[in-house]
This record gives sequence, structure tokens and C-alpha cells, in this order.
Amino acid sequence: MPRSLTLSARWSLARLVVLAVPLAISVSASARAEAPTHEIRKTEPKVVAGTKASATLTIAGRNGWHVNEEAPITVSLATSDAGVTVTKTKLGRADLAESTKESARFDIPFSATDPGKKTINAEAKFVMCQETACKPVRESLAFNIEVTPPEAAAPAAPTTMKAKGKKK
Repeated sequence: MPRSLTLSARWSLARLVVLAVPLAISVSASARAEAPTHEIRKTEPKVVAGTKASATLTIAGRNGWHVNEEAPITVSLATSDAGVTVTKTKLGRADLAESTKESARFDIPFSATDPGKKTINAEAKFVMCQETACKPVRESLAFNIEVTPPEAAAPAAPTTMKAKGKKK
């Protein structure tokens, strides 16, 4: 501290610093808590009518948050579209295709019978944690699936022609 400050001014400045530092830390922690705790990534495959496929749902931690590896994690699935059926309407921790502290991934098997745009609605419930807190989360999302008609009958195999050569 500069020597030109009086002893009283130095004490006032020291008290201000002591009070300001916890406030700054609190504001920083508050801003961090308001930042997104996670992101949802999904794949929405194109599928040929009459076949089976899988969509994927990945939950990944962000800003110092991670997926709680012990808390329940579920995805409830429903569709009102004719021509698309999910194999299971509720997936849980045992159904995870991949699970780490950083992320959790569900593969969502379904079958499609009718061409057109179809929707599978999902509600994911999981818990995100950081060092000092955990937060239950509920996310609703939709998978937009494009079902294409089966290909017309496969074209006939090409015929081979015998090469005509000069007779010797």
C-alpha cells in the first residue's frame, strides 16, 4: 500500500478488500450456477419403411457439471404417429449404451412401417452434479424421423455379353 495513505485509510481499504472478495466469489459462483449444466445431443436417422433403426440421445455435462453416475436416469418414449413403434417405452440406467461421469448415451431402437415424417417424443429425467451441489433435471424433446419408401424391386443383374473376336 502507498505510504501516503493514513493508517485509518489503510484499515478502511483492508476492510473493503476483505468484504469485496467473498462477494466477488459469491457472484462468480452464482453466475456459474446459472450457466447451463448440460447439453442434449440427438441423432435422428433416416430409415427405410419395413426396417428397424436406432436414434440416440446423449446427455453431456457442461460448465463444471457432470452426470450423476448413481442417481436414476430414465427416458420415457411415446409416439402417436402410425407406422413407427419404439421397442421399449421406458429406458433406464441398465439400457445405457455408454455411461461416464461426463456423459450418458441411450440408443433408442424403433421400427418403421409407413413412409413419411414421424415423431418420437421423449422425456429424460436425470441428475447433474458439481462439487457442492446436485440438481434434478427433466428435459422434453422430439426425434423427427424421416421414413422413406422401400426401394422398387432391385434391377436385374447386368447380363454379360461374350466378346466377339475375329476368327483365325
